[in-house]
Amino acid sequence: MSQERDEGVVLRTYQLGEADRIVVLMTKSHGKVRAVAKGVRKTGSRFGSRLEPLTHVQVLFWQGRSSLATINQVDVIRRFWSIRDDLDRLSAGLSMLEVVDQISQEGHADPRVVDTLVRALGVLDDATREHPMVAPAFFLRILDLEGASPVLDVCASCGEDGPLVAFDMTEGGTLCASCRRGRPLSADGLVLMQRILGGDLAGVLAGPPPPGAAEVARLATEAMEAHLDRRLRAVRTASGL
Repeated sequence: MSQERDEGVVLRTYQLGEADRIVVLMTKSHGKVRAVAKGVRKTGSRFGSRLEPLTHVQVLFWQGRSSLATINQVDVIRRFWSIRDDLDRLSAGLSMLEVVDQISQEGHADPRVVDTLVRALGVLDDATREHPMVAPAFFLRILDLEGASPVLDVCASCGEDGPLVAFDMTEGGTLCASCRRGRPLSADGLVLMQRILGGDLAGVLAGPPPPGAAEVARLATEAMEAHLDRRLRAVRTASGL
């Protein structure tokens, strides 16, 4: 048994027995961690409220032979209050947690995923900014980190460089008029995805939603769902689908 200290984000929790809770975290050094928080549901628990989803924490835990660790100490780094207080932001934030939960494996660390998640939650938490592009941009960035970034400069089917008029993640990305299938793709939508994955993400998120924002939000969600081979529950619940 060893004592470990790490930084991460609480992805989800579920009850264990009458007083305990299992907490799933994505951590920088240990990947996804499932851990028991003993007595956390009792009145007066010393760290119950610190282990809610959408909380960035510093955590101390014991890791034994079991896959289930035991949490000993939790310090909150950030709670992202503006996300919790707005239903649209909350839905976007929960969808990002859901994606990280699905792509991550226990014991397989990827600090880039944690850093990307924390930055995205920080932008989403800024009440002075509009936020519709945060989750879609996050989905595209995670696909890039997963080595599954969509092809955006040529036709993913035949390799021709234009014009690109459709998008289908099962084909690998953008498609020309001859190969078109999936969703239609506008010029604005193509430029916006290229900006997100080409290094201008800060510019995309700095101002009001750019042309093509609603289209890219839909395409990015569908691309992530194709990669995961499952629907994103948080997105579909919020949209009534």
